[in-house]
Amino acid sequence: MSTMTPLQRRQARKGRNQASLDMNLVSLIDVFTILIFFLLSSVGVESMLPSNKDVQLPLSTAEQAPRETLVLVVSGEEIIVEGRRIAGVADVLADKADVVGPLLAELQLLAQRQAVRAENQDAAKAITIVGDKQIPYSLLRKVMATASQAGFVDVAFAVQQKGSA
Repeated sequence: MSTMTPLQRRQARKGRNQASLDMNLVSLIDVFTILIFFLLSSVGVESMLPSNKDVQLPLSTAEQAPRETLVLVVSGEEIIVEGRRIAGVADVLADKADVVGPLLAELQLLAQRQAVRAENQDAAKAITIVGDKQIPYSLLRKVMATASQAGFVDVAFAVQQKGSA
């Protein structure tokens, strides 16, 4: 039996504890592949409009999918552009003007954005109005007149398909 010095024993112990660790990456790659496939398939091709629980869309037989444009939401209480509250519906209805001032300022600011690609230039002047089916026509008329004055000439309305109600 050979006697080892404490330094040799320590070095032998250190060598035993540093055994190489082999990882099987095949199963990890499989998991990431499935995860990426799931994420890509759940995104889908169609763009979704933002859902607002306060807005009930009118029913329609339209079959055209929504395009990706500027979204203006008109609920029973407020007007929202791209997620920002712009004005209250009661204030807009009480005002006798045909144009909503705060909405005009916001839309003019957004209209100044430049499209990166030339083929997206027309889409930069498009707007989708997500309006509650119970809002009065006078409010809708004011919103459309304001959008038109701000330079948004391509106006679309979000509706719910009758089959998906």
